[in-house]
Formats: sequence, C-alpha cells, structure tokens
Amino acid sequence: MNISSRANAVLTTLYTKADRRNVDGMARYGIISSNVLGVPLTFLRSLAKSLGRDHNLAMQLWSSGVYEARLLATFIADPKELSVAQANRWARDFDNWAVCDGACIHLFRKTPYAHSIALKWSARKREFVRRAGYVMIATLAVHDKNASDTLFRKYLAVVRKGSADERAYVRKAVNWALRQIGKRNGRLREEAIQTAYTIRSMGTPAARWIAADALRELESAAVKRRLRKRNRSRAR
Repeated sequence: MNISSRANAVLTTLYTKADRRNVDGMARYGIISSNVLGVPLTFLRSLAKSLGRDHNLAMQLWSSGVYEARLLATFIADPKELSVAQANRWARDFDNWAVCDGACIHLFRKTPYAHSIALKWSARKREFVRRAGYVMIATLAVHDKNASDTLFRKYLAVVRKGSADERAYVRKAVNWALRQIGKRNGRLREEAIQTAYTIRSMGTPAARWIAADALRELESAAVKRRLRKRNRSRAR
C-alpha cells in the first residue's frame, strides 16, 4: 500500500514522540510487539480526536506495523466502512492484548457484524484471535443494550467451551466475558453464576481461576445492589 503524505506525517509525529522508557514499562504489562515506540496513550487519544474519522488513513497506519499507529487506526477507522475481510486481516495481525482489546472496544463492536465475528473468533486457534472473540462478547455485553437475553445465553455456552483453554490471555478474556454477561441483569446474573459453578467442576487450573474470579464479583453485594438499582430505575 502506498503511504499518503498525511499518513507519512502522522507516522513522523509518532516517531518524534517515541520514548524508550515507556517501551520498557509497557513490556512489563505484556504489551510487546515487533515495533513499539512508547508513545503515551493520552497523546494517541488526542491525536485521534484531531484527525477525526479517516478510514483510508487508518488502513495505511495499520499496514505500517507500528504498534501505536495500529492503536491509532482503531480510533479513527470507520466501522461502517470496515469489511469483514479487513477485520479478519487485522485480527490475524494481533500480537499483544492491548491492540487486540483496543480494536474490539473502539472499532469492531460498532460494526454491523459484531456478534458474528465474536462467535467465529472465539472458536479460532490463534491465541489473540480467540481472545478477540471473548473480548467482543464482553464489550457487547456492556454496550449492546438492545441484544436479547437469549443471545447472551448462547454466549454462556461459548464461555463454557472457552474455559478449557489454559492460555493466559484467552482465559482472562473468557472470565471477562462471563462477568460482563452476568452484570447485564438479574436473570443473566443467576445464569452466569450457574455457568461459573459448571466451569469450576471441570477442575482444570484455568477453569478454577475463571470460576473463582467470576463468582467473587457476581456474588458480591455490590453487583446485587447495582442490579437492584438498575431494575428500580427501569420500572419508573
């Protein structure tokens, strides 16, 4: 892909903000990629705001392979213009949890095919593609207010299946998805809790951790109060 003058200018700006000290700090949190500059996230958000939606620019920034450029691309890409093929290509490029989660939260969840790719990716073998599937389920549980309980009950079955995966970045996303489904409403909370007990009975290290962490939150007084308050608000 030919790089436009605008894309070149943005990349130049990112390189001028490079800071090796930040790269080392990011690595300690598992943000490791082949080309990390150490540009602060606050600067990327500010830059994204100044650039506005620019799908073509986003495609060029992603193709650069620079971690910060790819994260910036997730902020400015247009979810209405992003094809399924492009989303799949980006998912195959994921090499750390931060760009994976950023793309799901800021871009992929807003596409018209969000639920479709959530299901498909959760069944993939690649660690970060599978993680993306469960991150999509988690973020859709938070943001898709119109989705039915029936749909999220189906996702609970997907969560049970994913709990067998011992890879750290997958099991953390599976746990995240389970907790977010359970916090949608009281009905799904009860079903998520039952799912957690089923997962715990599997007895594997990943299953025990996923279940224990989810139950700690879903059975807490804080979550119960929050859901009761939400129900009262809806009843008015």
